[in-house]
Order: sequence, then C-alpha cells, then structure tokens
Amino acid sequence: MADIYLATDSRGKPYALRRMHDRLRFNFFARRRFNRGCEILARIADHKGIVGYVEHGKAEGQPYLLMEYLEAENLKDLYARHDPVLLENVAQILIDMAAALDHMHENGYMHLDFKPENVLVTRNGSVRLVDFDLAQPIPEKAKKMTGKNPGTPAYMAPEQLLGQPISHRVDIFSYGVTAYELLTNQKPFPGNTPVEILRRQLDRTGFVEPRDLNPDMPATLQKVILRCLEKEPERRYPFIGVMLRELEAALYL
Repeated sequence: MADIYLATDSRGKPYALRRMHDRLRFNFFARRRFNRGCEILARIADHKGIVGYVEHGKAEGQPYLLMEYLEAENLKDLYARHDPVLLENVAQILIDMAAALDHMHENGYMHLDFKPENVLVTRNGSVRLVDFDLAQPIPEKAKKMTGKNPGTPAYMAPEQLLGQPISHRVDIFSYGVTAYELLTNQKPFPGNTPVEILRRQLDRTGFVEPRDLNPDMPATLQKVILRCLEKEPERRYPFIGVMLRELEAALYL
C-alpha cells in the first residue's frame, strides 16, 4: 500500500516517512484506509509500545505519514533466523506486545492485523506496534464488518474468517497465534488457504500444544496462550489487560 523512506529534517534528525503508492492515487478506498490509520495512530501514539507519530498529510497529492525512525526489524524476520535478541528478551517482548495492544484497546480501537510483521523490535529488545490501516473502533457489541475481509488469514480468528460479527477479542486470538509462533517456530493452525486454516481452527486437526514443541515453556504460559486461541470468542480473555496480568505472573515479571 505504501513505500517507506528514511527522511531527515534540516538538523539531520531521521524519521520514517510512509508514502502511499502512486498506483493508488485514484483508489479512494485505499486513501480512506491509509488516512484512517494515520488518524488512529495520532490518537494512540503516547505509549512506548506504539510507533511514534509526528504528522500526516499530503505531499505532491499523495497521502503520507511521518513517524519516529527506529533501528529495528520486524518480529517475523528476527525469529526466522533465531536472532539472539529474541533469546535474550523473549519474555519482555511478549509482555510489551500485550501492553501495546492493551493501550490500543483502552483507547477504543482494535488493530485487526496483529501479526509478527507488524511488531518492530530494536536491538535492545524494545517493541513498537505498527500499521494501523485496518484498525477500527471497538464496537459496544460484536458487529459484522462490511466489504472485504481484510487481514492475514494465518492470524485471523475463526469469526473473522467466517465473516461473522467481531469484537476486540479477535486481537487476543491474533496475539495467541503470534506468541505460539514466537515460542515454537510453528503456526498453531497451518494451512495454504483460509479454508484450510479455518478447518484446523474449528476441529483442531493436528493441533499441537506449545509445550510439546517447546518443553522449556512454563505450563502457566501455555495456559495463557491456549486461552487466547479458544475458537469461541467468549472463552477467550474478556480484555487483554486481564491476559497481561496472567502473562506477567506466568513469566515472573
């Protein structure tokens, strides 16, 4: 949807500049989504786990977003190569990801695209949640999304894949998938198509509990992850803040 540039101001201070692709110049749906993501970030950026917001607007007719610049990589790339930064900071990364989502929910928004690619990690293990283009206000009660079903199927909750009404608990499911993958290097519900992923979610075909893949994981941590991955939304945590407290207890932090 956009390119990312390294930009500097007149004093040489670096920033990350996100600019929409020229090919989307007349795609008003994409422009609206991009601008909504900018506006949401502007409202929730006052948290150490959310990428810093500077400004957004138009440059040569194309929307742009100016953010803090980080020497960081996304979580997917880090665990794909078993980077030492994860081994040294995995417990704190798990907590900081949950805290960033909790802050977002407390401010009235659900991310709807929480996945490793949207979590940046610096060399000292600091976490930033990014990419709010799909974010939506949290409804008072679960509601059905209109239009296409955006997101990444491997991290989407069953109700998202089924096109059913959704609530903030879809983010809790996505967090569970991400935590499972981070700790085991495998997805809990692998599949090549949304239909195959959904089938595995619903009937738990071939599901492997995370401690069977990573025996070093505390049983209390597995319990937290499994509750996040419940197929019925009402069986997941009611709020991510509740999950965060149990997560901190499981990790002794």
